[in-house]
Amino acid sequence: MTTMPASKTSPLSAGRYSSENRPYVWIDGEMLPKSQAKVSVWDHGLLYGDGCFEGIRVYGKRIFKNRQHLDRIYRNCERLRIEMWMSRDEMTAMMRECIEANGLSDGYIRLLVTRGVGSLGLNPFKCPKASVICIADQIALYPPEMYSDGMRIIVAKRPRTPTACLDPSLKSLNYLNNILAKMEAIDAGCLECIMLSVDGYVGECTGDNLFIVKGGKVLTSPLDVGMLDGVTRAFVIGTLCPRLGIAIEERRLRVEDVTAADEVFLTGTAAEIIAVTQVGDVRIGTGKEGALVKRLRAGFKDIVGQNAPEE
Repeated sequence: MTTMPASKTSPLSAGRYSSENRPYVWIDGEMLPKSQAKVSVWDHGLLYGDGCFEGIRVYGKRIFKNRQHLDRIYRNCERLRIEMWMSRDEMTAMMRECIEANGLSDGYIRLLVTRGVGSLGLNPFKCPKASVICIADQIALYPPEMYSDGMRIIVAKRPRTPTACLDPSLKSLNYLNNILAKMEAIDAGCLECIMLSVDGYVGECTGDNLFIVKGGKVLTSPLDVGMLDGVTRAFVIGTLCPRLGIAIEERRLRVEDVTAADEVFLTGTAAEIIAVTQVGDVRIGTGKEGALVKRLRAGFKDIVGQNAPEE
């Protein structure tokens, strides 16, 4: 297995990262301004959605849950039989270089691994080397007023692809199932929708995990209904709720559980934590962000604002 340093040159020390050329994008060992950041039309990530990715938050120049994100992308590379030619330390150093190159304190990293350049056939083993891409920039998934007022979502008519066909826990470059459901939401005048498993359980939304609050307890479906093992989801379950003394339980949820909830909220790397105040035509609770979701949002901001955990 071959390795290379985070960049082929050290433009940081040479002062080559000018603000007017931002954002800079790291592609296979080169840090390039956006205008020069290109991928081959023969890359199987473009041709077939063959690859995987991570969305990662940066708070105070710290890579939030870096180890968990790297664990997932390396695990998914193994599942796709993509040989990763960078070590985890090299990957982390590269992301830190991207943060510095783009002058970020708080921001968002999109880390991608594609199958690489190959032929026009499906055969993945004709791609001799994977391609690694890192984008570090800003992201605003939802407008600011939705974080104070809550958001409306719908239930998509399109179900989640069955796990036996394409496991949603594999965060691949093939997001058409999610995109088609997202279009349903946009057509209905909102920005997100619930995607049901083929047997009718509430799994997640197109880009966020979903939780409900009932009787002071937080509930969410287990991963085996078919969903991404969200890093923010795991943080809410394993760290945030216990720290705030909030009971939490994994339980298979149906749509009627969601519409009868006292509060509903979504979690995701880009979304962080956001309240849902309406599902279709059904108002949730008082129709405003509830007290428990407000506590969770404040607790999350407090943790990541002070010393965002990188493990």
